[in-house]
Amino acid sequence: MSLKVIGAGFGRTGTHSLKIALEMLGFAPCYHMVEVFTHPGQAEMWEAAARGETIDWDALIGPYEAAVDWPSSYFWREHAAMYPDAKIILTERDPEEWYKSISQTIFEFMAHEVDESTLPPILRAQRRMGKYIVGEKVFGGRFDKAHVLDVYRRNGEAVRREIPRARLLEFYAADGWKPLCDFLGVPVPAQPFPLTNTTEEFRSRATRR
Repeated sequence: MSLKVIGAGFGRTGTHSLKIALEMLGFAPCYHMVEVFTHPGQAEMWEAAARGETIDWDALIGPYEAAVDWPSSYFWREHAAMYPDAKIILTERDPEEWYKSISQTIFEFMAHEVDESTLPPILRAQRRMGKYIVGEKVFGGRFDKAHVLDVYRRNGEAVRREIPRARLLEFYAADGWKPLCDFLGVPVPAQPFPLTNTTEEFRSRATRR
């Protein structure tokens, strides 16, 4: 198995909704940050890759037909080159809405101080990986609004510049099934398009951990 769909969009741009939608369309399983929470050792592999170490990509994402959200979206260039037949989806969202959402979820989660020695090893590794890839590698340790929005904008510009138009879909979850299904060449399902992982759902899940 190899990736058929690669997500290049940042977290909090509808990536969880896209994961569910892709799996409903038959592109299953689809990798997403939630996978890290249930697969011991994967957080360490993603962090090692972000530090420039050589890892076995086939062992990490080989069993998946699609991959969206961080940490995989940080590597969209590498994955696009590794899987030249895969299609690329850049999930988008109104920048102001996106900044509000990520500030109240991912940034809040990373800023929350906890005694990591009390955490299960898999969660401890996930927190370290998330802080390194998202906090340091993506945002350079800066979370002021102007900088964060500039990083968001520049990622989208890079994707649009480097990926051929025929291979790329810029996707807003609010647009629903049609543009996604047209791009992937599959029928539109009868079920409603999934809209999941609201700020409240993210916070509830983070609290349970």
